Amino acid sequence: MANKFLLYKYQEGDVITLKKTHPCGSAKWQATRVGAEVKLKCMGCGHEVVMKRPVLEKSTVLVEREEG
Repeated sequence: MANKFLLYKYQEGDVITLKKTHPCGSAKWQATRVGAEVKLKCMGCGHEVVMKRPVLEKSTVLVEREEG
């Protein structure tokens, strides 16, 4: 049985595009800490939030990974 969550393999440094935009107008967030909860930093204004993984999985549109 496949895990219900873990649709995306988030890594630190990933740029995540969410369905809803932040009040500053940006929909892109950078993952700064990954685990059961993911800490995100707004790419527009720098505001930081912590989201539980199931909530983040549901609102994720795109994950862009920096190759390096």
